[in-house]
Amino acid sequence: DDIKFITGFEVQPVVAPDAAIKKAIDKAYDSVASFENVMKGMEDEIEVIEEQEDDTPDVTLLGEAEQAPVVKLVNSLITDAVRKGASDIHIEPYEKALRVRFRIDGTLYEMMAPPFRMKAAIISRLKIMAELDIAERRVPQDGRIKLRLLGRTIDLRVSSLPTIFGEKVVMRILDKGNLNIDLNKLGFQEQALNDFTRAIAMPYGMVLVTGPTGSGKTTTLYSALSKINVPETNIMTAEDPVEYNLEGINQVLIHEDVGLTFSAALKAFLRQDPNIIMVGEIRDLDTASIATKAALTGHLVLSTLHTNDAPSTINRIIDMGIEPFLVASSVNLICAQRLLRKVCQSCKTDIKLHPEVIRELGLTDADVQKGGFVEGKGCLDCNNTGYKGRCGVYEVFPMSPKIRDQVLDRASTSDVKKQAVSDGMLTLRSDALIKLKKGITTAEEVLKETAADRY
Repeated sequence: DDIKFITGFEVQPVVAPDAAIKKAIDKAYDSVASFENVMKGMEDEIEVIEEQEDDTPDVTLLGEAEQAPVVKLVNSLITDAVRKGASDIHIEPYEKALRVRFRIDGTLYEMMAPPFRMKAAIISRLKIMAELDIAERRVPQDGRIKLRLLGRTIDLRVSSLPTIFGEKVVMRILDKGNLNIDLNKLGFQEQALNDFTRAIAMPYGMVLVTGPTGSGKTTTLYSALSKINVPETNIMTAEDPVEYNLEGINQVLIHEDVGLTFSAALKAFLRQDPNIIMVGEIRDLDTASIATKAALTGHLVLSTLHTNDAPSTINRIIDMGIEPFLVASSVNLICAQRLLRKVCQSCKTDIKLHPEVIRELGLTDADVQKGGFVEGKGCLDCNNTGYKGRCGVYEVFPMSPKIRDQVLDRASTSDVKKQAVSDGMLTLRSDALIKLKKGITTAEEVLKETAADRY
């Protein structure tokens, strides 16, 4: 009654675990404390590499952006994000607040609430570091910051976007020190790894990696290139953007505004005596056509597409306008993938799955009796999320003779998938269930990231 009187709201009692209540309190009240904490003990030197002075006439913003508190806050924010293993930093202005969020293991978490009065200065400081025009606030801008931080070099891709309450800035953190490009450590099952390794070792043909944005396709392609990168081969890549520099590989950054598209780069590559070509993405018929012809004329071509699973990629290419006989002849293998969050090893605990979850996952009585299902309670190591790190789940689809015949006959995706499973292909859901039973991930992640098999 006292709470109702003070707040003017109806109060409905509910029951919740202690941990859930603490998590809610932390989320509601910890943002200011988080801001204060990140400013303490963050005296690490951040060196901006090859930073140039911005000669914008906006003197007031320039002066504020160069003040010590602003510089210290921005440096501390970036340092904190790198230490926490974040992939992106979001700085979002609202009518009366400024919110900072980090994307960690694919999920956004609110981290701090800097003073609202510092909004313009923080944004301007970041734009100066990225060599953007701080006086221009009406159009999106893109830039890059190269830093030496915590003993290693880190690249930040910076994107500013005008919103109704000011400019939102997102920074993608490219930390080569955290880049895992060892195929053996990505999470492939043994047979899938053997099939994939065999396909990228072939002298010609096409290997396609599919999945939504943020599913780890670039890491898989970089791992493949690293595996086959030897002095005897000439490897050319067309990327938008170039996320990491790979030693011994000729990487080309796409500039569509000046006509350097994926298809234009591919045409130029064919005059550069390549053995292996990697195209960041097949977006249109022109790119698909050149890539297919290159794969049929003695080159190994690696690329990506956005499809839900591996078998549906076949019809996606055909729908682009590539003839079925060319697809059947050129494609060696298709790999679909997703990223699942891993259970934190410091706070994981055994659990029993709810009957509805068991039914939805299609688990057998033997699976349930065997157990091994876990979840994370939340601890300091995982920022109270219960998850730390991510693992891949893969659907590796080699083109067997029977599959090639189906492609020539324009078989449906469901028929192609049936044949692939009959040939021994593990679906995304099947691979995810293996990792669930091993205690690597949770049922929640499996249901969120993979679809039930229907074919």
